[in-house]
Amino acid sequence: MLWIQKRLRLPAVRRGFHLITDLLTAELPELEQIEMGTAHFFIQHTSASLTINENADPTVRRDMEEYFNRVAPENAIYFQHTQEGSDDMPAHLKAVLLGSSVTVPITRGELALGTWQGIYLGEHRNHGGRRWVVVTLMGKKSDK
Repeated sequence: MLWIQKRLRLPAVRRGFHLITDLLTAELPELEQIEMGTAHFFIQHTSASLTINENADPTVRRDMEEYFNRVAPENAIYFQHTQEGSDDMPAHLKAVLLGSSVTVPITRGELALGTWQGIYLGEHRNHGGRRWVVVTLMGKKSDK
């Protein structure tokens, strides 16, 4: 059994949903060593999220941003946590709804995502900055 853990730094991106599958896999050449296993991705922030969804049509990512902005609007009169800006409390709520981690099977050295699936970074702050993701790879080592 092979276990690998890495901490990856993502670039700063604008608020919204960003497809990061290729960014992550580019930093994980160790994937090729795993015949069958699991990749666990965990974001170390409370105002950003990770999720899996449509990887082909960018309007899905824009629609998701629109939807979550309505679910957790800025400047809601009932928010008490406002000292860090009007986008902060909504960012925390979006992160709770979407989650801080995703787990993906590994098959023959590759993430076994579906044809139209990709890993998203949900950046919920206007100026979130660079984000950290801890990746844990585990599985049966390839014979290659």
